Amino acid sequence: MPKGRSRVVLITGASSGIGRATAELLAGKGYRVFGGVRAPATTRPLAGVDLVPLDVRDQTSIKACVEEVYSRAGGIDVLINNAGVNLVGAVEETSIGQAQALFDTNVFGILRMVQAVLPGMRRQGAGLIINISSILGFLPGPFMGVYAGTKHAIEGLSESLDHEVRAFGIRVVLIEPPYTRTNLDASATQAEGRMDAYAAQRRRTAAAITHNTNTAPEPKVVAETILRSIEGPYRMRRPIGQAALLRWLRRLLPARMFDPALRKAFALDR
Repeated sequence: MPKGRSRVVLITGASSGIGRATAELLAGKGYRVFGGVRAPATTRPLAGVDLVPLDVRDQTSIKACVEEVYSRAGGIDVLINNAGVNLVGAVEETSIGQAQALFDTNVFGILRMVQAVLPGMRRQGAGLIINISSILGFLPGPFMGVYAGTKHAIEGLSESLDHEVRAFGIRVVLIEPPYTRTNLDASATQAEGRMDAYAAQRRRTAAAITHNTNTAPEPKVVAETILRSIEGPYRMRRPIGQAALLRWLRRLLPARMFDPALRKAFALDR
């Protein structure tokens, strides 16, 4: 980082939830924070945060956003890829178009952002890319199978990327939250091809997910982990709370023991 300027952070999806909580926390810690949002004019302002137009599905929008941050702050030291959407429904019920749209935001959005900031990070010889994954990045997500697929993709992409860019002084981090109390589930798109065969089970699983979300930690908990990943010793994966326990249990327990517990958690028939 050049001398004489604060560390510059660009956060995607900063209008609400984890993105907003992270922007607020980092700004309070003295970082120069740019929050990427689709509509800055209608987004509630955040003290100390510069809101900039950004749609991670649009290459032109991404280019303009990165150029604006560079012109105003001189560089980007930390990219936090937080923007994402959810999709609820059985795999069989999900249209190909819906699946493609989900991957366009959750996976290709990250790929576009990474490719936009890497040239600058390579020039300055340093950088940190933080990708928001999920507990579903390493566990199954019944009735969220395509969403879980995007998070599994992010895990593989991030780990591969870290090996590629390490020689340039750039590292990649995965944040793996459990359920978090945001509007991600409340605003989730429903699978288009709903089938009676899945209806009863879908309702039970949805009720379990809603209960877990309503009793989950606030986004600030995730924001604090992101701050530690910036300021603390490097760790590739940072599972949070229950996610840390479940990652450990899945490695330790045989499938015949772990699988029934997972099905019970999602209120699935045995």
